[in-house]
Amino acid sequence: MSDSGAKARGRIEPPTPAAIAEAAALLRAGELVGMPTETVYGLAADALNPGAVNKIFAAKGRPADHPLIVHLPSAEHLPQWAAAIPKDALALARAFWPGPLTLILKRTPEVPDEVTGGQGTVGVRVPSHPVALALLRAFDGGLAAPSANRFGRISPTTAAHVHEELGERVALILDGGACEVGIESTILDFSRDVPEILRPGAIGPEDIARVIGRRPRVRGEIEQPPADEAGSASPAPRVSGALAAHYAPRTPLRLVEPALLADEAAALAGEGSRVAVLAHSTSDPADARLSWRSLPAEPAAYAQGLYASLRALDAVGADFILIEALPGGPGWRAVADRLGRAAVGSGGAEA
Repeated sequence: MSDSGAKARGRIEPPTPAAIAEAAALLRAGELVGMPTETVYGLAADALNPGAVNKIFAAKGRPADHPLIVHLPSAEHLPQWAAAIPKDALALARAFWPGPLTLILKRTPEVPDEVTGGQGTVGVRVPSHPVALALLRAFDGGLAAPSANRFGRISPTTAAHVHEELGERVALILDGGACEVGIESTILDFSRDVPEILRPGAIGPEDIARVIGRRPRVRGEIEQPPADEAGSASPAPRVSGALAAHYAPRTPLRLVEPALLADEAAALAGEGSRVAVLAHSTSDPADARLSWRSLPAEPAAYAQGLYASLRALDAVGADFILIEALPGGPGWRAVADRLGRAAVGSGGAEA
């Protein structure tokens, strides 16, 4: 047995050159590696190895028809994975890669069905985390890397979260510190004639419009495209994180308006319930019966701390988690999406 094979599985290693080289070797051998990105930690496997990709689904308990995002060392690798790349997609890749933008494009024939969920499209991005880029360059290829957690649960934003979730299911976890963005990438579909955001993230439709000169559609927006708009009748591809229940704690979670938050928490505690609270503007009432955490009332900072806060509150043994409802406005679109799905999936049922 090789030295790397003899070492304990699931261990966390600092991202030294030796550890990155070992991680690349493990990936070439068909193993799974925990990889930090700027969004969340990914569970990485060689995207051209169907057997390795299938280990991702087994480790996460993820449905086999749920497509995976392929992480690339650079945009120069894109032609291996995507065919007939639109010029606007290339412009966005130049503008936002490395970064938290996933492009859905028509796939090349060599992309395994295990990666795409059997669809004719593939999701690709170049992450900006220096450890992810170092690993991708050492591996010199594409890595399928969904969030490194059990399917439907809270995404990991530290190496310790990955170990808590997956343990020895992963061969090695590279510790890149806490994720800077903290929520998953924007997913923008370019497989149809009209670009559409299928999952909101740190890069919003306004950011995209500044690059390509037109605002993409956004899944779930009230306004509808004109009936004769090209591509409007085509069904959107399946993508990661689009289920109604996702990103969920096991503790039942409710969203509560700011004016009602402290009173509702106190009322539940008065009935004998154990209550955990996540606020952004309501002050901590210093009630010893409550487990109270606060995040900044600014979208990017709130997003960065969201999943770690949900994990911490899920671990206190509360009967309920109350989340202060978010402000309106486009800056809060992505975190509102995550909290809405978390509320649907919370409470212990497998999402």
